Amino acid sequence: MPLSGVVEFVGREEELQNLHQLLQDNKQVAIAAIAGMGGVGKTELALQYAIQHRETYNGGLCWLLPKTGDVGIQVVQFARTQLDLKPPEDFDLLAQVQYCWRRWREGDVLLVLDDVSDYEEIKPYLQSLPSQFKVLMTTRQKLGRIAQLSLDVLQPEAALELLRSLLKETPGRIERELALANQLCEWLGYLPLGVELVGRYLARKQDLSLTEMLRRLEKKRLEQPALIKPEADMTAQRGVLAAFELSWQELQDDDKQLGCLLSLFAAAPLPWKLVEQCLPEEDAEDLEEIRDDRLLNLHLVQRKGEGIYQLHPLLREFFQYKLTGLEQAEKLKRSLCRVMIAVAKEIPETPTLEQITTVSPAIPHIAEVANNLIQYVNDNNLTGAFIGNARFYDGQGLYDQALPWYKQCLEVAKKRLGDKHPFVAESLNNIAGLYCGQGRYSEAEPLLIQALALRRKLLGEEHPDVAQSLNNLAGLYRYQGRYSEAKPLYIQALALYRKLLGEEHPDVARSLNNLAAFYVSQGRYSEAEPLYIQALALRRKLLGEEHPSVALNLNNLARLYDCQGRYSEAEPLYIQALALYRKLLGEEHPSVALSLNNLARLYESQGRHSEAEPLLIQALVLRRKLLGEEHPDVAVSLNNLALLYYSQDRYSEAEPLLIQALALWRKLLGEEHPDVATSLNNLALFYDSQGRYSEAEPLYIQALALSRQLLGEEHPDVASSLNNLGAFYDSQGRYSEAEPLYIQALALRRKLLGEEHPFVAESLNNLAVLYFSQGRYSEAETILIQALALRRKLLGEKHPDVASSLNNMAKLYYLQGRYTEAEPLYLQALEIFEQQLGVNHSRTIKCCENLASLRDRLPQNPE
Repeated sequence: MPLSGVVEFVGREEELQNLHQLLQDNKQVAIAAIAGMGGVGKTELALQYAIQHRETYNGGLCWLLPKTGDVGIQVVQFARTQLDLKPPEDFDLLAQVQYCWRRWREGDVLLVLDDVSDYEEIKPYLQSLPSQFKVLMTTRQKLGRIAQLSLDVLQPEAALELLRSLLKETPGRIERELALANQLCEWLGYLPLGVELVGRYLARKQDLSLTEMLRRLEKKRLEQPALIKPEADMTAQRGVLAAFELSWQELQDDDKQLGCLLSLFAAAPLPWKLVEQCLPEEDAEDLEEIRDDRLLNLHLVQRKGEGIYQLHPLLREFFQYKLTGLEQAEKLKRSLCRVMIAVAKEIPETPTLEQITTVSPAIPHIAEVANNLIQYVNDNNLTGAFIGNARFYDGQGLYDQALPWYKQCLEVAKKRLGDKHPFVAESLNNIAGLYCGQGRYSEAEPLLIQALALRRKLLGEEHPDVAQSLNNLAGLYRYQGRYSEAKPLYIQALALYRKLLGEEHPDVARSLNNLAAFYVSQGRYSEAEPLYIQALALRRKLLGEEHPSVALNLNNLARLYDCQGRYSEAEPLYIQALALYRKLLGEEHPSVALSLNNLARLYESQGRHSEAEPLLIQALVLRRKLLGEEHPDVAVSLNNLALLYYSQDRYSEAEPLLIQALALWRKLLGEEHPDVATSLNNLALFYDSQGRYSEAEPLYIQALALSRQLLGEEHPDVASSLNNLGAFYDSQGRYSEAEPLYIQALALRRKLLGEEHPFVAESLNNLAVLYFSQGRYSEAETILIQALALRRKLLGEKHPDVASSLNNMAKLYYLQGRYTEAEPLYLQALEIFEQQLGVNHSRTIKCCENLASLRDRLPQNPE
């Protein structure tokens, strides 16, 4: 029986209990590692079990080593020396062993056979054992139907505790470098032998930092001295390399080749179908036999799930060590690269959740090719692994994880192919696209300009990649509000796509969609609608109904209808888009946040505040999680939630959000951007509603000037600024300043939005209120009737804006002394306000006050 050299036996309490139970339930038990590897602590576990249960086995402990000679001879020698038995010399060996079994001293006996490699050799000696014997075997193989305790590597906490116990002579050494200690255990794969060897090595070298130890391991791998030679008092008598070598010697050439191929993959679970694709000339059944009968049987590979296998990190190191001497090494590396590049190229630009799930197991192995085997990838496929991994993360909105892959792609392309190559232009374009998604517009622009110039130089003016660069640069300018620069690029891109690819191509659909979005940003809705409809029809035809691009088009068309006040047409499209995004991309995706935000804004426009609020909150939380605190879309969500709170009189909640949104837009987009103008306008509205007029007026004026400067005179946002500044002057009795602004806003809205739009109704309502405030009742009444009718038609009978029109009409009649006509209108308005906004809303309270004032003037009926 060996002596235990373990300083402290940790992490195996459950295994010891299970082992004891197995030995009580069965006559025979084998212990095997789930990883099936030397160094997992099989012998140590058997030894610790024997020590802990020495009193249970009062008949003695017999420790045999099948590797050192015939087990029968060892049994007879043990019986003679330890039990003073004398089996007859004329008996054959099996009979002598049986003689010893029958005459063993009384009591339960633990018979340990350590490191069994051929069970058939020892089986005859065990068949006639008396019931007092319990047989415990350690093995690297599967032993048929014999009950087994699968021994895995240590849990991370137990591995760390083992390392700490080995360094107890230098207290605090682990705690000072705790993160590195965990990294060290992880590098060793939590293998007990590896942790013990390294721990003892560190104990001998008290000035050696864990940082340096890890560096040495990463440099020399399994040949690092710490892993080679065990100390004399250790249970294990071999280093890691030597322990693994025992299993290597039992493999055939084909087995070794397969093991070495597996080591080229990343240290991660591996779909077996990828292995088969790397060896197309090999029969799949033959590979399966090698895997199951050799590698799995020797526990050199682990089965992690259906069709999924994995090498332990140190075994992976071992097989890579052996790969250097393998004749087929170069061929295996190129074959692996070919397969992983093919998988990477199948990842689409906008992968669905199903595609993400399908390709996820391959991602670490694509990364392994990109990071460590790129020299075996030919020039034509050089960028495939990088772009595939980047798209995997980019498609989930995980921009920070995607960006390093795009940057690495650019570096590798430049290094191998030079600065002037289409792949370099593609990489510049991809990085810029990611920056745009992050709202980092100033960083994106020079990259897009470089990419466009390079593509024009290398590919000529008429190439789809040039069209892509034109389209992307136009998109950047649109995001920045630089519309005059964006428009010609969008038009050029669309014309070029149509010329090169024909009318029916996904890139043509993308270009149609983008040009339509540009027209929407300028308020040119009639030009945008047919483009959106074409793009949607084309994408449905080419991509099918269930595709992220179809969801995008549904959302965009809904947004157009929303802007036009066509709410009944917009809502089902928003709902379809959201459902499709959730189905295809999952719950946590920037596109889902966009869809939630848009649907919420629609509900708010319809006065459905209770439905809007949870959607806006979800969108904000999701955008912060996916995009970080500093992103234009986060500013949009802050602004929209603030407007909802403002409309509900929740001013203390609204103000900080409005201020945050404005500060964020200014920081990210600069002072001169349409979104900054919108934010200034919204903050001015807030101050205005609170009577903070001196703070509101300069913001209104800035917003109007900025909108005119950036968008031109004819834009819906300019009309809104005119209307709001007019309302501000109106509220202060500055009627002569308000009227021309109201008239301009109404004319502009009619021209841009048509006669039937909620904003037109708003302008009519505001102008009418101005007129009756001036005593121009006949002019006011005509316009109020139009506004009320339009709002009822567009918004329904129960919208707060309809109630506002009813309230204003009642107020007009009140001012004219037409009290009996005013009262039912006030009552109708009050009912809507109470239902939609609540009894404590300022508009409800004001309506109550108006009604009370009216009733004071009504003749009283005698009781």
